[in-house]
Amino acid sequence: MFFFLLNLALSDLGSICTTVPKAMHNSLWDTWDISYSGCAAQVFFFLFFITAEFSLLTIMCYDRYVSICKPLHYGTLLGSRACAHMAAAAWASAFLNALLHTANTFSLPLCHGNALGQFFCEVPQILKLSCSQSTFRKIWISLFVTCLGFGCFVFIVFSYVQIFRAVLRIPSEQGRHKAFSTCLPHLAVLSLFLSTGTFAYLKPPSISSPSLDLALSVLYSVVPPALNPLIYSLRNQELKRPFGTTKLSMDPRIAPNHTDAQYSHF
Repeated sequence: MFFFLLNLALSDLGSICTTVPKAMHNSLWDTWDISYSGCAAQVFFFLFFITAEFSLLTIMCYDRYVSICKPLHYGTLLGSRACAHMAAAAWASAFLNALLHTANTFSLPLCHGNALGQFFCEVPQILKLSCSQSTFRKIWISLFVTCLGFGCFVFIVFSYVQIFRAVLRIPSEQGRHKAFSTCLPHLAVLSLFLSTGTFAYLKPPSISSPSLDLALSVLYSVVPPALNPLIYSLRNQELKRPFGTTKLSMDPRIAPNHTDAQYSHF
């Protein structure tokens, strides 16, 4: 779990650094310009990190499924090599998705000006500026995002159905509380990220408005990466316990024997 949390923290940091610093710069210097190449780079890196985050959240769902439903097989199904392969697949799929979307989006001719109604370069806002002849590409992008998101969504729902069935069979209330405390923070972040992101990309144009677009963009691009460190730090007390079990003495007169030394390098 902590290996995936490290990868999730990197994706959170990357997505925040892609959008927020430029928006703060524009606000402080009262300018709203971005170069064409800078906009393309921002779209690529934002899609790269946001897709990696969604993939990692899906993998973390599998991690919870194995740890709760198949605890005796955890070491076999989620060994170090399997975790490295899953993390590599998440980053590779994110890179491929970002590359395809960026290339497809910026190959469209822009016929409706160059003003984006957003604080960063976002694919739905760029598609609004494209010509009407590019409707097929818009549909293709929407279908690709829908299929990818729906596949992960089905996997997540199936995993959590199995998880909750297993948790409700736990006889002790303390055991059920511990299992729910592990799953609910992850499920809350995932639900917020998935619902707002899907609605932002697939909402009908008839209900689109600048204020709604801004609120949705903040909810899926800024809030989940900002909340992840807070939510997962709620379990810090459990993390601190193993680190507080060993105290090393710096006094050379008090040296551990050979048997204790193997436990003093935690």
